[in-house]
Amino acid sequence: MKKIRSLFKRLFVLATLLLSIFIVFQFVYPDVSHLKKKNPGKTSFMTYRETEWKREGKKYRINQKWVPLRAISPYLVKAVLIGEDDKFWSHEGFDYEAMQKALEKDIKAKKFKLGGSTISQQLSKNLYLSPSKNPLRKIREAIITWRIEKGLSKKRILELYLNVAEWGDRGIFGIEAASRAYYGKSASALGPEEASRLAAVLPNPRRFNPLGNSRYVVHRSNLIYNIMVRRGIVVPEYEEISQENDAADNSASDSVVIPPESPPVEGLKPSE
Repeated sequence: MKKIRSLFKRLFVLATLLLSIFIVFQFVYPDVSHLKKKNPGKTSFMTYRETEWKREGKKYRINQKWVPLRAISPYLVKAVLIGEDDKFWSHEGFDYEAMQKALEKDIKAKKFKLGGSTISQQLSKNLYLSPSKNPLRKIREAIITWRIEKGLSKKRILELYLNVAEWGDRGIFGIEAASRAYYGKSASALGPEEASRLAAVLPNPRRFNPLGNSRYVVHRSNLIYNIMVRRGIVVPEYEEISQENDAADNSASDSVVIPPESPPVEGLKPSE
């Protein structure tokens, strides 16, 4: 009888634990299934920025325009994948090799950043979290990333990311707003060099400007562009002809180019 009671007690504890985990997942961590077909409204990251602006007395507003993945230049898509998450199509939300390298870097620097974030992890942060890098936030990010990878297709994850990613220091969110702000054109019309520069600043878009000439932006954008050339994504000879044909009209009537508040700071390494 004692053995039966002991077994029942263990089963009860196990069932309680599993139920607690289920409740945490259902109510503490967001359900992402609605994102399959519905675009998110204001993200947690946007709300965080608005609170920050209000505290600092800045009168910025969220500048975002949603576009489907098919309306985004393939050059931009490729450039972002190369710059941010080259293993995006093959991993399940986490790039363990990149995480290991980032951890080794943190140990050497005696800092705790846990970098090596994939696009799926960055999407989790943008949609539901804040820029904080504390361990608890990273745990939440990991759980949400797992749910996003299990619940959404890779194409949908990429589409969401490109539309909610922060792309400037004055409220620019998403590639369409960034493309119009910096280049005066739709995201569908971006060329490979423009795409490379926009992708180059993603690690820290509030510090760097894709139109700037900082060593960091020039080096990183050239690196991304050259990788696209090596992979056959860009054919330089064709691009030269295309640029000559477009030279007569290289600005858009609805251009809202935002000049940088101050020259971008050079030498920043990609943020984690």
